[in-house]
Amino acid sequence: MDNQRFLLWASFALVLFLIYQAWMQDYHAPATGQQPQPQAAQPAGQAPADGELPGLEDLAPPAAPAVTAVSTETPPAELVSVVTDVLDLRIANEGGALVYAALRGYPLEKSRPEDPVVLLDIDQDYFVVQAGLRAANGGEEPNHRARWETEQKEYRLQPGQEALSVVLRWRGEGLSATRTYRFSRGSYLVKIETRLDNAGPAPWRGVDYVQLIRANRNIERSFASVESYSYRGPAVFDGERYEKLDAGDLEEGPWQVTTQEGWLALIQHHFLVATIPPRDSPYRLEAMLLESDRFLLRALGPAREVPAGGSTTFDERVFIGPKLHNQLAAVGKKLTLTVDYGFTSIIAQPLFWVLNKIHGVVGNWGWAIILLTLLIKIVFYKLAETSGRSMAKMRKLQPRMKALQERYKDDRQKLSQAMMALYKEEKANPAAGCLPLLVQMPVFFALYWVLIESVELRQAPWVLWINDLSSRDPFFILPVLMGISMFAMQKLNPQPTDPVQAKVMLAMPLMMGAFMAVFPSGLVLYWLVNNLLSIAQQWHINRVVEAER
Repeated sequence: MDNQRFLLWASFALVLFLIYQAWMQDYHAPATGQQPQPQAAQPAGQAPADGELPGLEDLAPPAAPAVTAVSTETPPAELVSVVTDVLDLRIANEGGALVYAALRGYPLEKSRPEDPVVLLDIDQDYFVVQAGLRAANGGEEPNHRARWETEQKEYRLQPGQEALSVVLRWRGEGLSATRTYRFSRGSYLVKIETRLDNAGPAPWRGVDYVQLIRANRNIERSFASVESYSYRGPAVFDGERYEKLDAGDLEEGPWQVTTQEGWLALIQHHFLVATIPPRDSPYRLEAMLLESDRFLLRALGPAREVPAGGSTTFDERVFIGPKLHNQLAAVGKKLTLTVDYGFTSIIAQPLFWVLNKIHGVVGNWGWAIILLTLLIKIVFYKLAETSGRSMAKMRKLQPRMKALQERYKDDRQKLSQAMMALYKEEKANPAAGCLPLLVQMPVFFALYWVLIESVELRQAPWVLWINDLSSRDPFFILPVLMGISMFAMQKLNPQPTDPVQAKVMLAMPLMMGAFMAVFPSGLVLYWLVNNLLSIAQQWHINRVVEAER
């Protein structure tokens, strides 16, 4: 196989793959691997009403009345401000819900550090976290519609302070509840503890729940915007299998499972909000699409009883923040799967692990990418050397190959036989030059997803004009240099004997440089460094082969 022709087709395949990815995001709903299970009271294909919560009749004695549904809406109310070193939140007294969350260290644009990424917001893009208790016997309950009181309206994590607690209180007739939101320095995990005190004459029986509600917003796709092609919507883990459920999946009916190691999340490019139930009890996880075109994800705990004169504490956890690998791994089983590397995960995950280790030493993601490229070259050096020697031999054989083509231009069978005899005599293998490209393409795709999906590299600077490796080169210097390096590589490799193919190959560096201009500069940096190392290696091999001859 002619190496130049293979390079042309490999580049063409890369373009087709990226176009295919864009088409899949726009027009195809991915299979979930598990059919949604409609609830008994909700026919498949019919969206649940906004105010619907599951009935808890099965948790109460047979004679108990059904539980009245509670609206998912949180009305306007007084807000409690909570500011930590990483989060800026608002808690509504009405319901005790989290109705606003901004990430202090993550600006929307690097040029506007005062404008942070906002995840939760009850006004603009409806997204709230609600928590509460549900009574199985239809009695009093401190749900997310109850009125909670707090002693102050503003809480702030002070310098040198490692933890912050925000306490809200609710009082009913014979029942009282104390909810404590716990925050830790540097952490995006919010712990919610609700202690229920029963001063009444009869036991109280019910469950705890956390639910995430977000508007289903359609994103306009743009080829120039990497973020627009990242998945945005529900992601669920049932303890064994990770799935992404879009609106099309949930229109058929709610998804539901009971597990001890699962979680629910609403994810987007680089960020997520997730509820991770405790592992010591089975929780019922649900995902559905409401009539208002909002996603509702709910974790419902097991039935528990609070005896008369006794108390019980219910624990929940919510993660609100960036998809940082180390924090996600510490919070929930397989929660790092929300960092969506797609089908390249088997390569991308270890690739990021190595890249992260290198970054821990050099402290700069750009230099880490360069060193990772060098490391990849070292790992595949012998394979590339074998390929390079074959290409050097093919380069020297070109005059003889051209002569054979002239001699047998009217007899393709004899030309093929003469070519094979020449390859055998000179111990040259034209297909060997394709092997490094075959090895490199999966690494290229995997690194592409690592660079666009790993929040650790978001807005990370390298040097000089490259102040964000996850976005395109603002002056297109790296793509131009990459095109020049591709042209230099062509000159070191065997030249096509077909005039038409030769012209196409000359145009390919320009085409690839223009194509890569919209890609993350970190990816172009990898490709450029890889080309420069390949040029140095092939130049050395050509000299060695020439000396041997």
